[in-house]
Amino acid sequence: MKNHLAIFLAGVIFALGLGVSGMTQPAKVVGFLDITGVWDPSLAFVMIGAIAVHTLAYRLVPSMKSPVLVPQFGIPSRTDITGRLIGGAVLFGLGWGLSGFCPGPALTSLPAGDGSTLIFVGAMLSGMAGVHFINRQRPLQQPVSEVS
Repeated sequence: MKNHLAIFLAGVIFALGLGVSGMTQPAKVVGFLDITGVWDPSLAFVMIGAIAVHTLAYRLVPSMKSPVLVPQFGIPSRTDITGRLIGGAVLFGLGWGLSGFCPGPALTSLPAGDGSTLIFVGAMLSGMAGVHFINRQRPLQQPVSEVS
């Protein structure tokens, strides 16, 4: 039960952060990506803050005995650049740039019931199902390593 509560609270905090930062507003995101037009740099501060928190946390993980709610940290061990990685990054970037949504903000915006949000989430879920199908046909060769 503790794990589910922690996941729920983390999701609520994440959703609130997305709302406060404006990342649930596609026009704001597109304004940030439009560097040749009327550029809105405000989301750069959100990204800088997220990078700073991640950098600090990533540096602290090796010195910690274990996470609070699970026995081990799951740290990716792969460092190679593959066609899958590039293809996924391109698809993510195209979807974000064309719609103004990335997955988290799209899910956070669902309760508003906007048609474009529903279309994006439907397309995202279809894409996830497609990737799941592809991964079942051709799994990755190297799994995520566990650090204790």
